[in-house]
Amino acid sequence: MEQQNLNSGLKEELYQAIYKRKSIRKYQKENLSEQKLTDIKNFLNKAEVLDPEIKFETKIVNSDKVKSLLPIRSPHYLQFFSETEGDYLLNAGFILQQLDLYLSANNLGGCWFGMAKPKKEIIAESDLEYVITLVFGKPAELSQRDSIEDFDRKPLSEIKEGENHYDLLEAARLAPSATNGQPWYFISAKDQIHLYQLEPNFIKKFFYEKMNKIDMGIALAHLWLAAEEHNKNFRFEKLSERPAEIEDYNYLGTVKL
Repeated sequence: MEQQNLNSGLKEELYQAIYKRKSIRKYQKENLSEQKLTDIKNFLNKAEVLDPEIKFETKIVNSDKVKSLLPIRSPHYLQFFSETEGDYLLNAGFILQQLDLYLSANNLGGCWFGMAKPKKEIIAESDLEYVITLVFGKPAELSQRDSIEDFDRKPLSEIKEGENHYDLLEAARLAPSATNGQPWYFISAKDQIHLYQLEPNFIKKFFYEKMNKIDMGIALAHLWLAAEEHNKNFRFEKLSERPAEIEDYNYLGTVKL
């Protein structure tokens, strides 16, 4: 299907949702209407991608098609499948975070569900690799935060260097991450933002290496929406020479504004 773009009004809604969204873990048992599910599928067809060359597909399934040890129960789970080429994990986080914000902006709830996996028959239906699940539905708790003070996040002073692009980096700071690990670090220059990912220790690497790369894609989605809001360009690429060495962090790429 030919990729369509999000219109400016919808991007504005997603940007505003950054400052109110929360991860919803309690859901009503009631299914969403077929129209709402169609709207979600149509939204994903228009979502921005980091790399248009990476094929992906999504499946909306019920709880009978999901395996998990954690008790997050909802009528709906969106499972993301992808080619395993290039920065496919960044791409997955970038795309699905737009949906997460879309749900929040429309009084629905969503939550990244890293411990969930599709059942074998769902995996067999796709030629692509399963990546991650986003659980969603009608929230059975407050669906948005009252203020930015409700976010449990590190201050910008701990996750960035440089005095530029406060508004963009503040949006990235509020991004959700696995176990709220916030694995990002930013070096801000005049027309660039360099992204670094925390290198987990041996034990955490086994559990979180994949999720942390998805987390970085989530932060990139927030950066992109903030760049759009402030009428800046957005192009993500890897520089041939990393801008700086930061202890315990790996260079991922650079946003050129």
